[in-house]
Amino acid sequence: MTINEYQTEALRTAAGMNHPNNDEILLNGVMGLCGESGECVDMVKKYRFQGHELDKAHLAKELGDVAWYIAVAAHAIGYDLETVLQMNVDKLRNRYPNGFEKERSLHRQEGDV
Repeated sequence: MTINEYQTEALRTAAGMNHPNNDEILLNGVMGLCGESGECVDMVKKYRFQGHELDKAHLAKELGDVAWYIAVAAHAIGYDLETVLQMNVDKLRNRYPNGFEKERSLHRQEGDV
């Protein structure tokens, strides 16, 4: 499956896709992203600090939910996932041309977001 095929599949199950206002879809996307990311953090927190076993299969499913909400939010602002991910790769290659460097992280170029 390609990245954009995934996005198409994700959008198939997104509530409110026929809503005339993309703001509703965007709001659902970013709010859901926060919720699902929080579930991932909670699982790792319990593993790291509370002695729980890390259920990697469960965590992988939650990461899938994070991806679902990213796909929905990207669609709401008119982007396909391949473009969003390529933009991120381009940004990081520009910021860290030789791989991560602490100095470049501390002192970013103006406009580097």
